[in-house]
Amino acid sequence: MVKQFEHLSPEEQELLFKAPVIVSVLASCNHNTINETQKKDAVKLAHFKTFTAAPLLLPYYNEIDKNFKEEFEAMVKKYSPFDNGNRAALKNELIKIKRLISKLDPRYAQLLVKSLEKYSRHVKKAGHSVIEDFIFPIPIPGLSA
Repeated sequence: MVKQFEHLSPEEQELLFKAPVIVSVLASCNHNTINETQKKDAVKLAHFKTFTAAPLLLPYYNEIDKNFKEEFEAMVKKYSPFDNGNRAALKNELIKIKRLISKLDPRYAQLLVKSLEKYSRHVKKAGHSVIEDFIFPIPIPGLSA
């Protein structure tokens, strides 16, 4: 149990615990599928967060680490294929999460938002190729992400 979540309903707590999974799925889906490299990195990073997150967030990430991979797989199954409609549904979940985070202690909320943003950036970069930068240093619509 995360102390900062005690005043939230069980449903609200569950959604907050799914936040890294939702962020990971959104960050690793492209072309209507999941990028396997980004998926593996998301699973590894979720585990590393139990050691590297801000001390105040450690109980949160310890809780998430317990079943991150299973939750990730369930989320992929639920929202696959990642067409515009399913991506919009995932983004709506993030909007709900944002509202829930605003109910938390401001210091904790700020740490959590920064952590989730950093996490998302890291997962997105996992599928990024250095060769792609060399061949296409300037983004070209349809050729580069």
